[in-house]
Amino acid sequence: MNIREEYELFEEKYLSAYATKSKHTKGRNKIEQQCEVRTVFQRDRDRILHSKAFRRLKHKTQVFLAPEGDHYRTRLTHTLEVSQISRTIARALRLNEDLTEAIALGHDLGHTPFGHNGEKTLDRLLDTGFKHNEQSLRVVDILEMRNGKRGLNLTAEVRNGILNHTGNNKPFTMEGQIVKISDRIAYINHDIDDAIRAGIITLDQIPKEYIAVLGETHGARINNMILDIINNSKNKNEIMMSEEIKDKTDKLRTFLFDNIYFNPTAKSEDKKSKYILENLFKYYLKNIEKIPNLYIEDMDNKNFNKQELVKDYIAGMTDRYAIKLFKEIYLPSPWDK
Repeated sequence: MNIREEYELFEEKYLSAYATKSKHTKGRNKIEQQCEVRTVFQRDRDRILHSKAFRRLKHKTQVFLAPEGDHYRTRLTHTLEVSQISRTIARALRLNEDLTEAIALGHDLGHTPFGHNGEKTLDRLLDTGFKHNEQSLRVVDILEMRNGKRGLNLTAEVRNGILNHTGNNKPFTMEGQIVKISDRIAYINHDIDDAIRAGIITLDQIPKEYIAVLGETHGARINNMILDIINNSKNKNEIMMSEEIKDKTDKLRTFLFDNIYFNPTAKSEDKKSKYILENLFKYYLKNIEKIPNLYIEDMDNKNFNKQELVKDYIAGMTDRYAIKLFKEIYLPSPWDK
């Protein structure tokens, strides 16, 4: 019996009856030889962690575009916070931590530069619209390269969790459900923390009825939400909050949208980022040959779509790379004189 098989046996004996066991995965689109050391979900986690798309998250906006300060969240730090929250819940409920972590690390790989404003801009420009969860799945299925071939060939459980971490559809694993709720816990709390640091809001502006139930500090609110989920999900086949905590969490989220996401100060750069993406989109539609060959080679010529190609390229950009390309394309250089 090798190390992987020993761990699979450990999962069978220790994990909850509701946990997704590595040995019983629904599998990959392409059959692979098993690793002697790692389970299928551990391999998926590692593939995501070592991907280029994951590394690019460190230079993608969470809420504040190019903030002046080292302590504001980026899309990468958000992802790591989601992973930490998710693993805490998974361990307490004796669910599969490796599957949970893999989904958490991959859930936002498809996010655009410039945060949600970038997503809204591409959604408006594309005939088919744009959703970052669908793009995240496209990243791991097609756009990332592994061993010279397209796609990371992840398991069905990880792919389903990535696709359904947002929206109305429920992931078919408990681990996927954990990531879905942890994503919300993470961004609600860290976006408030960043907004207070930036002077967008003060703690006193948050309605006292929310604070009284959820907690006065950033750490207390996260801890209380996690404990509530654990206590209300034990021995159940669904991840859930109590009615009171869910109600106040939802209201805090609404407060977030009204006072932070749509706040003129927080979104003062939105017009600029919108202008950059609109013009990059326009330029590359007319100059497809300027897009790197990586995005074109091996594509199915029958389904070749210019808009999708441009979307894949732009969505994969970091904030600073999009700005750099915009300057190179549209701003005159001293050497042009």
